[in-house]
Amino acid sequence: MTDRLPPLDPQDWDGYRALAHRMLDESIDYLRDVRDRPTWRPMPADVRHALATEPLPRDGRGDAAVYEDFLRLVRPYPNGNIHPRFWGWVMGTGTPQAAMADFLSSVMNPNVGGLEQSPVLVEQQVVKWCAELMGFPSTAGGILVSGGTMANVLSLAVARQRAAGFDVRTEGLQGDHPRLLVYASTEVHGWLKKACEFLGLGHAAFRRVPVRADFRVDVDAMAAMIRDDRAAGHRPFCIIGTAGTVQTGATDDLVALADLAAREQCWFHVDGAFGAMAALSPETAAQVHGMDRADSLAFDLHKWGYLPFDVAVVLTREDRALTETFSMQAAYLASESRGILAQTGIHFADRGIELTRSFKALKVWMQFRATGTDLLGAHIARNVRQAGDLARAVDAHPALERLAPAPLNIVNFRYVPPAPGSPRDDAALDALNREILIQLQERGIAVPSGTTINGRFAIRVAITNHRSTDADFTALVDAVVAIGGELLRAAGGR
Repeated sequence: MTDRLPPLDPQDWDGYRALAHRMLDESIDYLRDVRDRPTWRPMPADVRHALATEPLPRDGRGDAAVYEDFLRLVRPYPNGNIHPRFWGWVMGTGTPQAAMADFLSSVMNPNVGGLEQSPVLVEQQVVKWCAELMGFPSTAGGILVSGGTMANVLSLAVARQRAAGFDVRTEGLQGDHPRLLVYASTEVHGWLKKACEFLGLGHAAFRRVPVRADFRVDVDAMAAMIRDDRAAGHRPFCIIGTAGTVQTGATDDLVALADLAAREQCWFHVDGAFGAMAALSPETAAQVHGMDRADSLAFDLHKWGYLPFDVAVVLTREDRALTETFSMQAAYLASESRGILAQTGIHFADRGIELTRSFKALKVWMQFRATGTDLLGAHIARNVRQAGDLARAVDAHPALERLAPAPLNIVNFRYVPPAPGSPRDDAALDALNREILIQLQERGIAVPSGTTINGRFAIRVAITNHRSTDADFTALVDAVVAIGGELLRAAGGR
């Protein structure tokens, strides 16, 4: 009989409870003791082999054995982004409160596409809170998605529908219409090229506007490009401003871009993947002045909101902009006046492309309510102060050189040995600083990332870490100088 199959639920609930309590206790210890471990460590060959070559497990080994494998093979070898000295790329650190919320969400396991259920109302409330934090009006709509790329792609799809000059949903892009063009700086994140290709615009539709010496978009150059493109018979439909560029943390002049978009009757979108969160603190809000004038805004909460992956936000000034772009009325989803298909006031399946949606909102709802958004803003402001202190420490050190302004939370610098006879050409300094960066990572001291600024390799420190202290940045500076000196001595330098 089929009911004799072993259940997927535990057969011994008390035994599983004990194992689950152990998992929880050891996970809390893991977070508590994070500073005692290296920031990152390479994966041993035997661990890599075990993970890469395990055959399909047709017969189960049991919960306890699999947990032991996790402790041995998986947990010791992450990328390290929860560590206080992780400043690579732009990755958030997570919080214990939000980690538990993810557990609670998985236990409930709702599909938050719609239906009459509390998770839908929780997400609706989270969207309202986010709109208020970003200065958006009460008419705003929004949805939670996986990350900044998806948030930006959905926003560009809304812009295409609202500003194309024809009904893209009905006609597609295959009719006889002017070519649609979107404008952003050369410093915009790579999502835009991918989005233009994905949405059928083609990456040639992305008009790359030069930046000034401070890495902010040249608004006058953008205006001239738009005029020239209109004269050539094309249709500019979207202007994109960046709040916190990924390389240097620069924020475009959002007020000037909003004015330009209004004059040119273009949709104004702001990519605020991490920089939008500066709005949470009075100390830093001025950096994103004008963001509240955007027609749409995309930002991550798993970056500078410190929440665990993954959760990002799409906001539009008018909720109908989302529903006009994505709403679908399938017969099997027709609403009723009562029962589980009763209208709850908002169906997120009509505000994006995903029908199956996890309960991402719970960790936001619990974190905001547990700590308050003012405390999150205070940590954001502290990160900006830490970046300023690091920039000043670099400027004051005779062996270090800053390679870009540090207006927000990103510092780019390199080691330049002051001793006579040391390498001075950029190629040699690039190689030296690449090795310094790798040794910082391999020794477990810290994890910055690297980038190229005006053709020169930079050690890039992106601070979206609520666990970092001032002493951590002092240790970073000391380590960069010490490793640089070691490498020079090993190469026969002084």
